[in-house]
Amino acid sequence: MYCAIPSAYASRRTAVCPRVTRAPMARYIPDEIEAYAERYTSARLEIFDRLGAETRSTQENPQMMVGPIEGAFLSFLVSMTQAKRVLEMGTFTGWSAIAMARSLPPDGSLVTCDVNEETTAVARRYAEEAGVADRIDFRVGPGVETLAALEGPFDLAFIDADKGGYVDYYEAILPKLSPHGLIAADNTLFGLDADGENGRQIARFNEHVLRDDRVEAVLLPFREGVTLIRRSG
Repeated sequence: MYCAIPSAYASRRTAVCPRVTRAPMARYIPDEIEAYAERYTSARLEIFDRLGAETRSTQENPQMMVGPIEGAFLSFLVSMTQAKRVLEMGTFTGWSAIAMARSLPPDGSLVTCDVNEETTAVARRYAEEAGVADRIDFRVGPGVETLAALEGPFDLAFIDADKGGYVDYYEAILPKLSPHGLIAADNTLFGLDADGENGRQIARFNEHVLRDDRVEAVLLPFREGVTLIRRSG
């Protein structure tokens, strides 16, 4: 279903539509485009189908999964950046962590952080099935406290946790980033929704990054938006 663009905002935003193959949530890409993109994205492992099915049937907010397109994108980022150490804020049921861990070299590692023990247990189980559990360090606890205890450098960091924490996570991660490291922040098109709390928090994060002379960033308008951030120069 194509979503009409409200005329008052036509120059800067699109309408909100339900996800394809996932529970409805705010999204900014018409269904037929996402379906087409998924069709022409390399086939995912069967384990991701099972992980997705279990998450949708057992979790209150299954739309928090990254899904097949973004999972493949994150896997590509790990490979293209030749990352050896990866950090993730927001494990949920593990799709993104598993996708990234599969692209790590044999001596690579990934630290993933979440406050939810139940969903982290699901992620651990599927990481074992996927054969990547030895590359993933699961941490359960508040994000800022977890970050304070971690030593860098990290080559890639993926932020996909509570939106109110994005600025704090970003500020804690940036000093721990390797010289050519990359931060990927998810859901950054939420900033278009000035009426919602998540939207206000993401808008604050987007402005914070834009005004930070230490970095340069690009907001990619696919799914709910992914911003890539690297050090300037």
